[in-house]
Amino acid sequence: MGIWIFVVSYVLILHCAKDVSITVGRLGEIEFRRGYYYYVGSANSGIHRIKRHFRKEKKKRWHVDYIMPHMNVLGCILRKDYECELANRIGLTPVPKFGSSDCRCYSHLFYSPVLTLEFLFK
Repeated sequence: MGIWIFVVSYVLILHCAKDVSITVGRLGEIEFRRGYYYYVGSANSGIHRIKRHFRKEKKKRWHVDYIMPHMNVLGCILRKDYECELANRIGLTPVPKFGSSDCRCYSHLFYSPVLTLEFLFK
C-alpha cells in the first residue's frame, strides 16, 4: 500500500455588486470594480480552508479575508492543479500582488466584468 498525495487547488468565485474601495492589509487601498473575482488558493492543508471562506465572521489573516465582507461568494471549484500553475494560466485581469505574497506569482486574484469559467478549461 502506498502513500497518496493529492494536489488540490481551488477557485473561489466572488461577485462584487458595486464599485468599492477596500483597504487590504499591507497592500493598502485597492479599487474593486463591479463584476466577478476569481481567487486561487491551495486546499492541500484540507477542506477547512475552503469552508472558512463561507463563514461570515473570521479573523483577517489573508488578503482575501479583507474583501470577503464586500462581496458575495457564488461558489468554489476544486482543481487537481498546483495553485501557482493554475493562477498563472488564468487569462483574466489580475489584481497586482493580491494573494501572492508567499510565492513569485503576479497575482492570485483575477477580475472579469462578466461571469466566466472558460479559463478553467485551458
